[in-house]
Amino acid sequence: MIEKIIKPIEINKSNFAPYGDLISTENITPIDINAGYAKRFDNLADLNTSKDNGKTIVSIFSALKRTFPMKIDMMEQHPLGSQAFIPMKETTFLSFVAPLGKTPDIDKIQSFIIPPNHGVNYKAGIWHFPLISTEDTNFLVIDRKGKGENLIIHKFEKEKIILNY
Repeated sequence: MIEKIIKPIEINKSNFAPYGDLISTENITPIDINAGYAKRFDNLADLNTSKDNGKTIVSIFSALKRTFPMKIDMMEQHPLGSQAFIPMKETTFLSFVAPLGKTPDIDKIQSFIIPPNHGVNYKAGIWHFPLISTEDTNFLVIDRKGKGENLIIHKFEKEKIILNY
């Protein structure tokens, strides 16, 4: 049996770029709107949901707090569309990802700490573990709805993978 312990690292736009977008207003020049009572931060993530006539949907996932260390027994991918997670309150959450491929490459798995006021958008086909919340909270989720197989699950049967946060 292969055993691997993964420790999450602090996320930034550069180290997360192979997997998707860090959704943040940092270093973005806003546009003043609503007579100066609001600022608009545009183009924060590359949403990609139109493959095979998919449509973009907005959902709320009500996530429960995870406990650590945590066994990672599977990963999933959405080959037909991106998937964005944005917490609806200030909280830290974790991302657990592997690059594109037929199955997750356990030697290339990474985990990231997403600080408050940030979200992530996974590119289509990126392997990831489902939402890892550090507290009970809601997340705004933007992803694809439509025909086609857009959920592939890989179960780890010969590997013991632990997320240690």
